[in-house]
Amino acid sequence: MERENHYSTVSEAINQLQKKGYTIDFNLEENNIVHQDEKFHTNFEIVDVYRYEGDTDPADEAVVYAIQSKTGLKGIFVTGYGPSIDSDTVEILRNLKIKKY
Repeated sequence: MERENHYSTVSEAINQLQKKGYTIDFNLEENNIVHQDEKFHTNFEIVDVYRYEGDTDPADEAVVYAIQSKTGLKGIFVTGYGPSIDSDTVEILRNLKIKKY
């Protein structure tokens, strides 16, 4: 995956990705990607990834994923990593394909 930019903070990454059309705030629920009341299966691909480490607190570690569905839905999924990541998140991410350029 070739990265176009690196953003200094999680909020900067989210703001810039939103400007690029990644406007949906995705979350996880019961092994599904969700937005509001709508559940999606893993027919998404990871378009870009930004990883951030906290200066002093491992709980500040986060990953920002820009994801897109095969039907064109574009959004952002933010999660922790390392010891703070849960097994459901790991399983969903394992099933997502990475977009090849």
